[in-house]
Amino acid sequence: MADQAQRSWPRLRLADWTKTRDTLHMWAQIVGKVRLAHAPLLNHWWQVTLYVSPRGLTTSAIPYGDGAFDIEFDFVEHVLRIRSSDGGSRTVTLEPKPVAAFYAQVMDALAELRIEAPIHATPNEVDPAIPFAEDRRNDSYDPHAAHLFWRQLLQADRVLGEFRSHFSGKVSPVHFFWGAMDLACTRFSGRPAPAHPGGAPNCPDYVMSEGYSGELSSAGFWPGGGEEGAFYSYAYPEPPGFPDHPVGPHAFYSREAGEFLLPYEAVAAADDPDATVAGFFRNTYEAAAELANWDRATLEEDPHRLTPLQQ
Repeated sequence: MADQAQRSWPRLRLADWTKTRDTLHMWAQIVGKVRLAHAPLLNHWWQVTLYVSPRGLTTSAIPYGDGAFDIEFDFVEHVLRIRSSDGGSRTVTLEPKPVAAFYAQVMDALAELRIEAPIHATPNEVDPAIPFAEDRRNDSYDPHAAHLFWRQLLQADRVLGEFRSHFSGKVSPVHFFWGAMDLACTRFSGRPAPAHPGGAPNCPDYVMSEGYSGELSSAGFWPGGGEEGAFYSYAYPEPPGFPDHPVGPHAFYSREAGEFLLPYEAVAAADDPDATVAGFFRNTYEAAAELANWDRATLEEDPHRLTPLQQ
């Protein structure tokens, strides 16, 4: 059983796909900004994110006029699919190509479907921020690496979803933020937070202020922080003593990043990867909630309280 569990968590060294990762990051920003252009503001920018799907990453349905459309990265067949509720559809092939070419093809496909996409066509949270139409630096796409990354996201999404189910307070969906290219789930205490100072590269401070307007504990996965990526967890505002709280084996507090990190490679090599990640999420959340005196009795719930259901 241990071998089977480990095989479910694919191995992908960052050094082997850095160029593809960086290109895919820019492609995801383009698609995410299309969603941002049409979806009404939802607290903490939840309306801009992508979601893990059975084929890759999707916007889900985006309202448009009296209908809707969606955009999905399909990392099985390696195409970007754009579908409209009026029956129209277009595809853009996922293959080695500059960001500038991908951007032009996506905009052309949307125009053919009569979907306007007035986006701010420059990336956020990266430096340098090369306008999409001018970015010929990022032009790599390794389909095998993209497929493995999606499979990593599938595992992380599943464990994060189970973790989310134990919280009955305000909690985000499990969603993919294209700004930093991370899969996240965020719990909130219900109390306001001090104004965030901002400072993210090429990102207006009001974006961070809205994102961190409530006291929170956030956990997720991103393709950084370790040889094969890392699971992370942080609190805002960070309560005193948080970095020194014991959170389990293999995890450590990164003062540079301001968060706990659990290297993906340690999880993939564990006898029970699911339990390893779940324990990390649970322990780091408890560090934030206990040290900041969250009202845990009213915010937490047993997701199995109604099972098995009587039919």
